[in-house]
Amino acid sequence: MRTTVGIIGAGPAGLLLARLLHVAGIDSVVLESRDRAYVEQRQRAGILEQGTVDVLRAAGAGERMDREGLRHDGIELRFGGKRHRVDFPALTGGKSVMVYAQTEVCKDLIALRLKDGGPLLFEAEALAVEGAEGDRPRVRFRHQGAEEILECDWVVGCDGFRGVARQAVPAAVSRGFERTYPFGWLGILADVPPSHDELVYARHDRGFALLSMRSPSVSRLYLQVPAGTDAGSWSDEAVWDELERRFETDDDWRLERGPITQKSVTPMRSYVHEPMRHGRLLLAGDAAHIVPPTGAKGLNLAVGDVVTLARALVHLRETGSAELLDAYSATCLRRVWQAERFSYDMTALLHRAPDATPFDDRLQLARLERIAASRAAETDLAEAYTGFPLA
Repeated sequence: MRTTVGIIGAGPAGLLLARLLHVAGIDSVVLESRDRAYVEQRQRAGILEQGTVDVLRAAGAGERMDREGLRHDGIELRFGGKRHRVDFPALTGGKSVMVYAQTEVCKDLIALRLKDGGPLLFEAEALAVEGAEGDRPRVRFRHQGAEEILECDWVVGCDGFRGVARQAVPAAVSRGFERTYPFGWLGILADVPPSHDELVYARHDRGFALLSMRSPSVSRLYLQVPAGTDAGSWSDEAVWDELERRFETDDDWRLERGPITQKSVTPMRSYVHEPMRHGRLLLAGDAAHIVPPTGAKGLNLAVGDVVTLARALVHLRETGSAELLDAYSATCLRRVWQAERFSYDMTALLHRAPDATPFDDRLQLARLERIAASRAAETDLAEAYTGFPLA
């Protein structure tokens, strides 16, 4: 099998890259180790930055998103019983975000890929990336019980932190930067309309809580819990009781309860792999970087990577110049580190560390008061949340 761009992984990064290349007339093959049902059902991110929304629309993948997604023009911060709304359009020149689950983005991109007739192989497990230093890299993979070879001009690893792509970069040229957090998120899906029309980020002495949603009838909520917590150790009643405590306000706001349909714990970590290119192997999305979910940056960073990469590949085809490809890693990493910084700051601002002192608590509250009182501080948060430029 032969193609111009071999893409490992059919998550949002790999699928969007394939779509952008198709629109530009560049052929690709997508290999995905899981089956289609798994890809379309795995729960991940749900917040799309303004730039991500614009890219999906321009790629012809925004019709259902615009029909079913929920545009949000702000978020609410809660602390000390008080509520403060951050107005995105007023602070950013009109930017907003969209609540539209990663599962739905993948469904839309898969449908387009199959409609276009582009090769998308499910249950095709990538075994190794070979020859990345030369002109003809290849991916060894297993599909339908047989081992096959995909020969490419370029290989793009969109196969996550544990995928074969990142492992193919020699240790001698790799650097990893990592931080693990002593807490995670206990997340639930519940069949109940959201108790607020925008996301609520709550800082409480008992720990962080987040009120989000997947639709007008399905709520997505999170609680900060110690690292290693078993989701099964929390009864449904205990989850709702704790959420109610952490979202408490001085007014008459109420948290609506409903049947919990899913419960899981997400670990929290920050990770960056440098460089994001080795020879003709390029990394994108979680293969190159991971952020804690507090800043809603994971999927959006992946979109930034593949937009940058697609532009570089189109530039190479049209001009013969590899200038943008040579700059791919450095270009992406500037944006990645800003997102890492913002995600870390939001995490430190809202979560209570296990060893937090009363002094630490007061500093958190002082920082939140500053955001509520200062347009400059509020603007910095709004600009970062709605998205850094895709360049």
